[in-house]
Amino acid sequence: MSSGFNTDVRVGDHVFHVQTEDRGPNHPVIDTMVYQNGRVFHRRSSDYREFKDSPEFSDDHLRHRVEEQHRVVVEELRGGALAGEMATALEKTSVASGIQLQLLNPGSWLTAGNVSLDVEILRRADRQPQAGVEVNAAIEGALRDGHHTGTTDGEGRVRIQFPLPPLGKGDLALVIHAQTAAGKDEIRFTMRSRAKTPPAAPLPNS
Repeated sequence: MSSGFNTDVRVGDHVFHVQTEDRGPNHPVIDTMVYQNGRVFHRRSSDYREFKDSPEFSDDHLRHRVEEQHRVVVEELRGGALAGEMATALEKTSVASGIQLQLLNPGSWLTAGNVSLDVEILRRADRQPQAGVEVNAAIEGALRDGHHTGTTDGEGRVRIQFPLPPLGKGDLALVIHAQTAAGKDEIRFTMRSRAKTPPAAPLPNS
């Protein structure tokens, strides 16, 4: 590689790294890559094979081309021309670095009028447990509002227990929510209040 440029570009709260390189005489391509958190979200390549074989070719002219391509991409990044690709990259990064909330006892969390939730929080990127995360649980649609919280331990787990509140009519849901600086996650279990069975009509006198 005969020449190259590297620039860090701040856009809002995010820093992007722009790297432009000449791949050399055996692969005459000028390559520009834009990184965010180590991931390439934009790449631009230009072949200079014809230029290399022309009488105008020189190391100085090649360096100028590399510098010019680098400058154009940096200006597009700062000016918003790459905003769509940037938003997609940031969304993917957020998902990858977010958290995953999981209910470990989905078939037995409600027993004898008591709620007992075994919850686990993992980091999506590497499936490592997340300690110290506050988890919130509530029955949506209950007659009495109530939010119950717990904090995950070193294994990323927490148990939240509370009596089942009086239920209203119609659709109900158990909602479990957790949020960290890396992201948030929520799960919902749909419930239905059980309709009361009407009393049997008295038998007519014979």
